[in-house]
Amino acid sequence: MFINKPDLFSFRNTIYSHGWSELAPFSIDEKNWRLNYLFTGEEFAKPIPVRLSETPKKIKVEFLETPPARKHQNTLRRKIAHVLRFDEDLSGFYEATLKEKSFSWMLKTKSGRLLRSASVFEDLVKTICTTNCSWSLTKNMVSNLVDKLGDTTADGRKAFPTAAAMAEADEKFYREEVRAGYRAPYFAELAKRVLSGEIDPEEWLTSDLPTSELKKEMKKVKGVGDYAAENLLKLVGRYDGLALDSWLRSEFYRRYNKEKKCSDKKIERFYGKFGKWQGLAIWFDMSRKWLD
Repeated sequence: MFINKPDLFSFRNTIYSHGWSELAPFSIDEKNWRLNYLFTGEEFAKPIPVRLSETPKKIKVEFLETPPARKHQNTLRRKIAHVLRFDEDLSGFYEATLKEKSFSWMLKTKSGRLLRSASVFEDLVKTICTTNCSWSLTKNMVSNLVDKLGDTTADGRKAFPTAAAMAEADEKFYREEVRAGYRAPYFAELAKRVLSGEIDPEEWLTSDLPTSELKKEMKKVKGVGDYAAENLLKLVGRYDGLALDSWLRSEFYRRYNKEKKCSDKKIERFYGKFGKWQGLAIWFDMSRKWLD
């Protein structure tokens, strides 16, 4: 199966845009630049493992098991487009960054799309796994969630767990089996709230709320503070917040402040010129070395 690529799209810079490609059930083949992922959903009878790569004009989709029924392939196309951010209109971002010479490389390299999971629920859980810990611990927690609670394919691949699967596990499981630490009760509660319909993270994609109000809604989830909410906002296409963490701060200090600490206000003033695109500008500015 092939999917047409949008204009100004870089497959490599999208799948390498941040660490999500290292979190199960994603896996990346850097030698051949292929991205593996398992798609799930109520529409599908079982998880669908695929391998994504690119040709000059299209994304190539290889099915790693029996291809889904033709009636499901359009649904799968939409999910792949969501993951790769095909629907993202970055014209305003490029217009803003072209005004700054040191940021013009973002258009030239077609950078700006942030890889995301097939569901906001998955991105929400993964984001909670990034808070107050090392990246290696984040990867371990996500891998444990997938390995212990995810649906299994015929050849043993594991999908990201559903809210229903996560709701069946208790706090002790998350603490001892997932090694989630203080997040253990948060995962159990979150899954039950999503399963009951009390909250629906997927609605955040199309919410009419102003960004500030949507951020407040996200912070009603235990384990989601300012950083996590602003990171999630980026994954639903809102870039007003910087999502400052220790890594972003240290990179800014090193590059723009002679390796000396400064207030967050100074960082906010520096990127404020990019307006509603400031969260995207700081991320690609600080992570350029990965793309290089």
